[in-house]
Amino acid sequence: MNPLYFADAHCDFLYYMYHDGWSIAAPQGRQAVALPYMRKSNVALQFFAAWIDGNAARNGLEQCICLIDTYWRMLQASDGALVPFSRDFLPGAGKIAALLTIEGGEAIAGSLEALRMLYKLGARAMTLTWNYSNELASPAMRRANLGLTRLGRKTVREMDRLGMALDVAHLSDAGINEALSIATRPIFASHSNARTICNHRRSLKDAHIKEIAKAGGIICVNFYPPQLCALPQNACAADVARHAAYIASLVGPEHVALGSDFDGMNDYPRDLKNQGCLPALAEAFRSAGFTENELEDIAYNNLRNYIVQFV
Repeated sequence: MNPLYFADAHCDFLYYMYHDGWSIAAPQGRQAVALPYMRKSNVALQFFAAWIDGNAARNGLEQCICLIDTYWRMLQASDGALVPFSRDFLPGAGKIAALLTIEGGEAIAGSLEALRMLYKLGARAMTLTWNYSNELASPAMRRANLGLTRLGRKTVREMDRLGMALDVAHLSDAGINEALSIATRPIFASHSNARTICNHRRSLKDAHIKEIAKAGGIICVNFYPPQLCALPQNACAADVARHAAYIASLVGPEHVALGSDFDGMNDYPRDLKNQGCLPALAEAFRSAGFTENELEDIAYNNLRNYIVQFV
């Protein structure tokens, strides 16, 4: 049997490497993303998010530059184990592909010029919001269901032109509607679940799941316990598989991928504490009825095939 490889569309490791000195080579404390864990589970592609803190003293662009510098220092510190993702990357050669993303449109500080420069520095995807309203859009976690601003609409169009993937994780329902109406390239949700399975505002409505898939995009299920089940303290890999199975029932398994949110939460599912636990997730997917080919696609191929059009 061929090895099962994993691709993960979202983690927050960079923030803690920058602020707390975490090492990609030697995990400490509650750190969930690290080379030993990746190697144990055959992680072959990892997206690294530059998360912008809306309450920080530095503006979003300054924060983003620091985290992009952290990303490139991380690659250097990996002694060649981590390499930038490219079209010709193949798993299984002893390398792990890395891809830089941005979480929070505050990163561009209201400037399309900054957006273009961040793209040139390697960013290949961006969410318009995190949990705060900003100059571009309103988030899912705000009760007022507001959409994109005028600048937000311009930003979506410029991302489209550049070839930067639009990530609708954290975006309000109204904002997703607008993004779908504007974008000409497929969009994705890097770490979102199915609202029908667990009623959380950060999760996607069935209609949005269908529209994202219809446009050629993917939905990457996350491991955040409050988005998995009604009793977060009981969350486990089977809940992740349940969300994936439901999304697949709506749009087909070819539109499902993984977006763990590792290092972006305080509590984890009981059997998914770090990347080294991903074999337990594979077993949960098998128990949920996925075939080996479907599992290979969800674990790696679907995310790889989506993002390759942006590199």
